[in-house]
Amino acid sequence: MRMINRHPGRVSATLLGLLPFLLIMLVYSLASQERLAENPNDKLLPGLEQMTAAVDRMAFQEDRRSGDYLMWQDTTASLARLGMGVGIAALLALVVGLVNGVLPLVRANLAPLVSALSMVPPLAILPILFIVFGLGELSKVMLIVIGTAPIMMRDVAQRARELPTEQLIKIQTLGANSWQVITRMALPQVLPRLIDAVRLSLGPAWLFLIAAEAIASTEGLGYRIFLVRRYLAMDVILPYVIWITILAIVIDQCLRFANRRLFPWYNAGGH
Repeated sequence: MRMINRHPGRVSATLLGLLPFLLIMLVYSLASQERLAENPNDKLLPGLEQMTAAVDRMAFQEDRRSGDYLMWQDTTASLARLGMGVGIAALLALVVGLVNGVLPLVRANLAPLVSALSMVPPLAILPILFIVFGLGELSKVMLIVIGTAPIMMRDVAQRARELPTEQLIKIQTLGANSWQVITRMALPQVLPRLIDAVRLSLGPAWLFLIAAEAIASTEGLGYRIFLVRRYLAMDVILPYVIWITILAIVIDQCLRFANRRLFPWYNAGGH
């Protein structure tokens, strides 16, 4: 049988998916043991015990200065910024993307602007955001919005433009006005595509969040990583990076589950 026709079963697929992670862990463990054997004080590749102790110190012991559990405080702050930024971006993408996709006059007016905004490197305008909005929460949230909203707008607009012409003709034949075309025909079919667009935007959103927190913040996962880097505290940095990855995966899977439950017809169509 040709390789192209071989499909793994559920158990085999799970094992094959875990294999790269196990190999990475094995390579890291061997490299860490070798470096620590040569120099027990080596900070570049901390061992499992060192990272476990760091997690216990950051997550389960009160900070001597503030009395807070730093890892949970950082997580709460970062997730609040991420949720607010992505939520605003998704709402803007839904509204602008819908009207761009359905209304030709609006598309002629706004589509070039959206396309231009999607080409602007968000990190390049971060200093401008700090000047305009200050160093508080608003500038961090706005960076996420500016960095993710235009891409999602274009994705939603493309989905709206791909709707079958037959549907558009039929609903107008039944007497629907422009508002009804948008809300009753386009909106239900665009919503699952919006969720997919949000999922694809999570990676860039985390990047923008961590960059903003690293430059101007007093709490947050990105802030903590860049704070301890001056001490070469890889035993803290690596668990934080792993924790961010876990959070991103959990959020992505929650959105995927919501999409399947809310719009089973969309996923049944092979999306």
